[in-house]
Amino acid sequence: FPRMPYREAMERYGSDKPDTRFGLELEPADELFANSNFNAFRGVLETGGVVRGLRAPAELSRKQVAALEEVAKRYGAKGLAWVKVGEDGLSGSVAKFLDAGALRAWGARPGETVLFVADRWNAALEALGQVRLALAEMLGVPREGWNFLWVVDFPLLEWDGDRGAWTYMHHPFTSPYEEDLPLLDRDPGRVRAKAYDLVLNGTEVGGGSIRIHRMDLQQKMFDVLGIPPEEAQEKFGFFLEALRYGAPPHGGIAWGLDRFLALMSGAESIREVIPFPKNQSGRDPLTGAPAAVSPEQLAELHLKIVED
Repeated sequence: FPRMPYREAMERYGSDKPDTRFGLELEPADELFANSNFNAFRGVLETGGVVRGLRAPAELSRKQVAALEEVAKRYGAKGLAWVKVGEDGLSGSVAKFLDAGALRAWGARPGETVLFVADRWNAALEALGQVRLALAEMLGVPREGWNFLWVVDFPLLEWDGDRGAWTYMHHPFTSPYEEDLPLLDRDPGRVRAKAYDLVLNGTEVGGGSIRIHRMDLQQKMFDVLGIPPEEAQEKFGFFLEALRYGAPPHGGIAWGLDRFLALMSGAESIREVIPFPKNQSGRDPLTGAPAAVSPEQLAELHLKIVED
């Protein structure tokens, strides 16, 4: 199976579980707006954000663009700018801010509609990635075959704006690349994790990581996450103690067999391939579980039921 680094997957497809059965790839468009009079996009760039574009191989109607803009907003974008490339010039919401020659040099061709999102790096890519999927559905782009993909080199950490601190992307026991360890102190966001996801046709069907097996590195990870030594000892003392005595490098993967079967069978819902699926109230329609607990069972476990 091919491998693709996380950052490349995000840049090209706007997703860390991309559907690679079709093109419609995202493209950097910073230079188109860096010196333009479109203040909304230029302001995003001046504050460290990005502009990304998606070339639709059709002259989309205003209704189609409006539908795609709703998708972009649903996934966090503030809006969706667009320009239609015609033989005689440009038209669309940002046509007056763009130079036709520069846009064609960028790659746009007559008959295309180019869609743009400007935001923080991850926000812009995630929103436009969802627009990409909706556009493929809208245009009836063929999606056939079985495209497996390993997505690797995930970031070890991501910034939690609410807490104003770094948090883990997968879990606090994921091992970083050894060559990235110096970055933990000066640039934690650039540290890569030994984490991997298996993707099939745009669906994650497995994921895992290599774990930290050194006590000093695990303690360092807790420090970066802002977990004080006392709290680390209280919550994970048994684990740190185990690492003190030595542990081999180890890792694993969680295999989503049910998701894989749903894709193979063409099921609309994963519930169609799960044995004994529960309903919305958490009951098993086949067996009626959970059943009432007998007084004998409660007594054996030293439990009693207290009515509210």
